[in-house]
Amino acid sequence: MTLNNVNDSKLLAERIAELALEMKSDDVKTLNVSNQTSLTDFFVICTGQTDVQTRAIADHILDSLAPDEKPMSKEGYDVREWILLDFVNVVVHVFQKAAHQFYDLEKLWPDAEVKEFFDEEIPFSSN
Repeated sequence: MTLNNVNDSKLLAERIAELALEMKSDDVKTLNVSNQTSLTDFFVICTGQTDVQTRAIADHILDSLAPDEKPMSKEGYDVREWILLDFVNVVVHVFQKAAHQFYDLEKLWPDAEVKEFFDEEIPFSSN
């Protein structure tokens, strides 16, 4: 997919958010920063519980996107506290909880339009 405009970026960001949810990521959200920076259009931010889960989330995103949708760069795979996937118009941040709380990217972009994503599965009920 060649990203030609903010709408294309939004579709990619939302697809990536859905992929993060498939791996049981927490705190999944997109931030539209297209009017605030020329660096990117969207951030996708999500949280894994462990280093293994953060790697699994990032791997699932990379493996599930179209073959022509590869990141320009990948950072943090060795430590896995904060994995960054840079698709140019969409930048993905896969955090462990402590790193997410420490860096708190949402506070750095307070005017960004935020969309939160939730797992639609119905929890088990013992009724």
